[in-house]
Amino acid sequence: MNLYLGVTNCSWFDYLSAINPEDVNFWQPGGKSAFRVLSLNGVFLFKLKKPYNGVGGLGFFRAQTQLPLSLAWDAFGVRNGVSDLDHFRTTIQKYRGDKERNPTIGCIALTDPVFFRREDWIPVPVDWRTSIVQGKRYSTDTAIGSALWQQVQDRLICYRKTLPAGQNMLSVDEPSPQYGNSVLQKVRIGQGAFRLSVIDVYTKRCAITGEKTLPVLEAAHIKPFAEAGPNQTSNGLLLRSDMHKLFDDGYITVTTDYRIGVSSRIREEFSNGKEYYQYHGKPLSVLSLLERDKPSSLYLDYHNTTIFRP
Repeated sequence: MNLYLGVTNCSWFDYLSAINPEDVNFWQPGGKSAFRVLSLNGVFLFKLKKPYNGVGGLGFFRAQTQLPLSLAWDAFGVRNGVSDLDHFRTTIQKYRGDKERNPTIGCIALTDPVFFRREDWIPVPVDWRTSIVQGKRYSTDTAIGSALWQQVQDRLICYRKTLPAGQNMLSVDEPSPQYGNSVLQKVRIGQGAFRLSVIDVYTKRCAITGEKTLPVLEAAHIKPFAEAGPNQTSNGLLLRSDMHKLFDDGYITVTTDYRIGVSSRIREEFSNGKEYYQYHGKPLSVLSLLERDKPSSLYLDYHNTTIFRP
């Protein structure tokens, strides 16, 4: 198993540890390279800079992409580790050394973060070098990586409840994750991580129209979050904002065989709809998606039978 020890801004850590969010954006001001170190739900450790200089906690990797600063703020808000958009902008400008108001930055969505108390911080591994700028990958197949992961698990005992004796895993109450040799079996996915995940898996294109203009693309729940629809990519679609509105209001749906359905009510109620009827019966753009990310037939059937207005 791989761990990633990422160099972490101390003010980011302090702000987020005080509010204990459901997910966070571990942003990179340059935004030029993709983060491909961890697989889904991989362990991302927070290596605090000086004067702290310790491992202060962790999050679980959910998605990564590059976004304009304004959209990163829309997705995560204060879970970017700052109190407001202006502060976020000036922080990014400081690191970049320019005055660009809306630069593209790297966004790494980490879900269900754990922030250790100061007395629980872990010393950095013996092979850590001060010249490391972004981070370092460790494998539990090595002595150093295995020792680091063991220390992390030991700390997590203080922050998570344990399963009954005899079960080889630390556990938490639903819907938090489970830790142990299998790393985790469940991850609580927050709204920001959901949005970033959907943007990532649909490669920044509307699943219906193919639109690529990011400011008008939105992560839509198939089964509404307010009705117990989960923050999972299998319950998400990346849609142009007007398509999202029509989908939520039941004027557009997607069938379980991934065909787009457009309600006759658009024409009947608004005496219009030519823009939308051109998509009726066409396939949804899901062929490039992994099976785990494709819209679930369970949620699609819910939308068809409960929300769609034929």
